[in-house]
Amino acid sequence: MAANTKIALVTGGSRGLGKNMAISIAKKGIDIILTYNSNQDEAKIVVSEIEKLGQKAIALQLNTGGDIKSFDVFYTQIATILRDTFHTERFDFLINNAGIGINTPFSETTEEQFDQLMNINYKGVYFLTQKALPLLHDGGRIINISTGLARFTAPGYSAYASMKGAIETLTKYLAKELGNRKITVNVVAPGAIETDFGGGAVRDIQQYNDYVKSVTALGRAGLPDDIGGVVAFLCTEDARWINAQRIEVSGGMNL
Repeated sequence: MAANTKIALVTGGSRGLGKNMAISIAKKGIDIILTYNSNQDEAKIVVSEIEKLGQKAIALQLNTGGDIKSFDVFYTQIATILRDTFHTERFDFLINNAGIGINTPFSETTEEQFDQLMNINYKGVYFLTQKALPLLHDGGRIINISTGLARFTAPGYSAYASMKGAIETLTKYLAKELGNRKITVNVVAPGAIETDFGGGAVRDIQQYNDYVKSVTALGRAGLPDDIGGVVAFLCTEDARWINAQRIEVSGGMNL
């Protein structure tokens, strides 16, 4: 490994957008630590694809919405991997991608659904980022993931989109408070993407897909390849002066 090889930690990197982000970042010559919640086999496939690109990759299990105290154990694992596998003490990029979506009308959203969304999409991101700071290089990058639904609305996503709105506000606060360490913090907001997210509705339900096409300036639903490269760009030197920005990657939805 070259001495100057950088390392990215991508949560939820075993499938969907996270998989595309991890591979796209690896194509920039960056090594990857990715997390998965339950499917180790999918994670191993992503590791293999990254290794074929000539980069190092490690997959770790992590429930980002689980017990916050487990994050200390997780980062102890990270510290050991950084030392033993990457021969360094810190990593460079944190991509907070892991998340879930629940589509339920406001009037029917349960406290359990609300808490699940809060724990995974906001509380988990908040404290996973906080606990990453001792291991994150000065001059590093944090990239959070939001949604187009924080700008426009679609019935059934009141809780999900509210958590992502909180992530967008948190992004600005992190950029301000971590500026003294020269760490930039930005948020990428995908539009509707053809993945298995949210039960695969955009990908699998033709009526929904057609609707997305009709409200998107570029006339189609998004694909994972439309998102990963933007996140990878934010990990490059060319993006060094982008900070505290919300970058929507939606093909122009609901303009």
